[in-house]
Amino acid sequence: MANQHQVKAKKHLGQHFLEDENVAQDIAVSLSFKGYDHVLEIGPGMGVLTKYLLKKETTLHVIEIDTESVDYLKNNYLHLADRIIEKDFLKYDLNLVFEDQPFAIIGNFPYNISSQILFKTLELRHQIPEFSGMFQKEVAKRICSKEGSKVYGILSVLTQAFYDAEYLFTVPPTVFNPPPKVDSGVLLLKRKENFSLPCDEKLFFRVVKTGFQQRRKTLRNSLKTFNLSDNLKANIIFGQRPEQLSVSQFIELTSLIENDVN
Repeated sequence: MANQHQVKAKKHLGQHFLEDENVAQDIAVSLSFKGYDHVLEIGPGMGVLTKYLLKKETTLHVIEIDTESVDYLKNNYLHLADRIIEKDFLKYDLNLVFEDQPFAIIGNFPYNISSQILFKTLELRHQIPEFSGMFQKEVAKRICSKEGSKVYGILSVLTQAFYDAEYLFTVPPTVFNPPPKVDSGVLLLKRKENFSLPCDEKLFFRVVKTGFQQRRKTLRNSLKTFNLSDNLKANIIFGQRPEQLSVSQFIELTSLIENDVN
């Protein structure tokens, strides 16, 4: 295989190439590879994770925006060449490839777009039963945190409404080239059996985002823009701060707001 350092990491793309084979293997085996025939790797770079994914029984596609990385992959992974999508994951219509079929997502994600990758996954949740990825450690911890934690927030609630989130392991900066300034964390998301909410889902997203925009305030104050009735605002749930509410309580809160008649 060509020299591992052939592709130069580009700062504007947030590239930090993983160089530890053991870490790559650990990420690759984090998925169950059950219940779907396709896997999408985001940002494969020079393919340190890719080569382990290619050994699995599923069909691997990779999506990469960096032309230099794409050339490297085409030259070094010849049998993958027709499954390399040279596009921006955040802007690309994945149904052009997957046609409404289920697929898993995996990758060592650029920190600067990792939250956006997660939000797009939530939009496509009906197609994505599993998701495994490397984030900045504090972001991965936040996604997996529970109510009452200081880091519990929008990402935690919206993700855990649809997926069971598990923090798998921490990865030090030393195994990357160039090394990032912070630790990384790998997490696994497994979609819940019942992943449709018993309330208006768009309203749920709005309630969660609005509530956490002023996380130190009680919900009675942070949700003022919803013009709630005095009767509803008297409910004990509105006296709490957003970080005190579990995911199921946020769903309950959304249902209350949905049914509120001003």
